[in-house]
Amino acid sequence: MATLRQQPATNVLTANRFRELLRMVGENRPNDDLSLVQRAYDFSLQHHEGQKRASGEPYLVHPLEVATVLAEMKLDPTAIAAGLLHDAVEDTPVTIDEIEKLFGEQVAHIVEGVTKIEKINLANREERQAENVRKMVLAMVDDIRVVLIKLADRLHNMRTLEHLPPERQLQIAQETLDIYAPLAHRLGMGKVRGELEDLAFQYVDPIGYKQIKDQVDARRKSGEEFLAKIVDFIQGKLKENGVEARVDSRIKRLYSIYQKLHVTSRTEAVRKYQRQPTAAHLLPPTP
Repeated sequence: MATLRQQPATNVLTANRFRELLRMVGENRPNDDLSLVQRAYDFSLQHHEGQKRASGEPYLVHPLEVATVLAEMKLDPTAIAAGLLHDAVEDTPVTIDEIEKLFGEQVAHIVEGVTKIEKINLANREERQAENVRKMVLAMVDDIRVVLIKLADRLHNMRTLEHLPPERQLQIAQETLDIYAPLAHRLGMGKVRGELEDLAFQYVDPIGYKQIKDQVDARRKSGEEFLAKIVDFIQGKLKENGVEARVDSRIKRLYSIYQKLHVTSRTEAVRKYQRQPTAAHLLPPTP
């Protein structure tokens, strides 16, 4: 089985990314044994050899990026290893039994769960159906790491969506808004939800995305300066009162602004309609 030293020059990119992944996991979980992660990488390197993504990059870049997202969540080596292996059953001749034999029951169980989610039909965009799918995803897994890996998988796919044909871009972006962003929200993963929504927004409504992005970018510098002043003020007051805390700030996400504008527009339309005279109002008073 290939190791870092034995890899050909064409795999330098993936080798460097794996070293960065190991560094991150080691910093987040210094007491954990990372040998499982190393073996999962070696296995994926072997079985995805020669495969390419639509971007032209080695396919192994994708499971590495998925594992990196999981490392940023500070998940354990079992989840990281499953992230590296999550496409092995779907895209190579590898079986779940092989995964279990080499990496243990937990890793195999997680990989199998991710594979099952891949097979769910997400074609129906109806809101009620989307809610049913979200419930199905949560109900069919008994290990939350399965859902976290699927969210990390979708996040990296959305980050590289520009390499797919337009019709696939729109389909995947709509699925993301209907299924995966709400799932992230339900799990309290606001950062992941926000990035998924903004990435999908630019494909679902490119004109609306550009209009809002241009306006936000034009105000970004002044907005960040204002937020910095507010953060400094609040931190100063907390310090004065002996409160140890960290104060964060952010500019509202683009899709969130878009939603707020649409809700406001609908609310104003309803109010305007309610102010319109009705047929009853136009009738003369009853004697």
